[in-house]
Amino acid sequence: MNPQLWLAPLHGITSHTFRNILCRHFGGIDCYMAPFLPSQPRGKLNKRVWQDIFPEHNSAVPLTPQLMGNRPDYLVDTMQILHELFGYEQFNLNIGCPSSPVVRHKRGCGLMPHPDLVERIVAEVTAKTPFRLSLKMRLGLHDAKEGRDLLSRLNGYPLDFLVIHPRLGDELYEGTPHWDLFEEFCSITRHRIVYSGDIFSKEDYKTLSEKFPMVFAWMLGRGMLRNPFLAEEIKNQEIGDKLSRFGIFYLDLVEALLPIRGENGTLANLKELWHYFAYFAQISDEELHSLLRIVVMKDFVEASIHLLHILK
Repeated sequence: MNPQLWLAPLHGITSHTFRNILCRHFGGIDCYMAPFLPSQPRGKLNKRVWQDIFPEHNSAVPLTPQLMGNRPDYLVDTMQILHELFGYEQFNLNIGCPSSPVVRHKRGCGLMPHPDLVERIVAEVTAKTPFRLSLKMRLGLHDAKEGRDLLSRLNGYPLDFLVIHPRLGDELYEGTPHWDLFEEFCSITRHRIVYSGDIFSKEDYKTLSEKFPMVFAWMLGRGMLRNPFLAEEIKNQEIGDKLSRFGIFYLDLVEALLPIRGENGTLANLKELWHYFAYFAQISDEELHSLLRIVVMKDFVEASIHLLHILK
């Protein structure tokens, strides 16, 4: 079994530091998609924004930059500049992020109720640039008819692929994905499909891959954070001592984050990650809440390592 497995972009979490450490310690991921970055006009480009996708920060696994925006001209400018600076030739446009601040500004999933604007963006980007463009989307923001309309409109454009998360934006990550609607969407579009959402185990992957054989690649997000061995398990790779490997990965991650984010930034990042790592560590909600109350970086690392050792 050798499916195409991609790491999903999780804003504020899967930075290049995290991606590189994950790649160093765990196998199975074929490519990464970077968390979204803002599109900007050529004259106001802030190069510091792009550090996460600098080639020197992303040499281990192929990377696709993801952009956020609703101005076709800004998106064209940004893609052209990123190609000139770094050589990127493929880009993903995020029209699926359900975050309220993003949606309010008609970005991310907030674009899905506006098919005229999405089509205008796609038409201008594909006409004015030679780059491979893909979209990351949901079924819609409020209703699946938004996605149906959009897919029909986009069939005539040379998109590279569509990443589809089978929920509405209003649903965030709650409830059960709409498998029936996902299947319907696959039948509407002429483009290649990447599936994203709720693959938490090898069994989840097996069930979905049998149900949707038309999918050409699978995006792992929260499932990889809960269990960094997930891609290896799906691909039937040799895993060895999970606890030892995870412990080494974790300490390596802490050491890599500290010089970049400082103690306070690293502590905040680790606390966010431990909402997911708690599943791997098999700790109770009470133990997790106790860990998250720690305010000193050194104490937090010691306490989290202690929780991992309890598993032995």
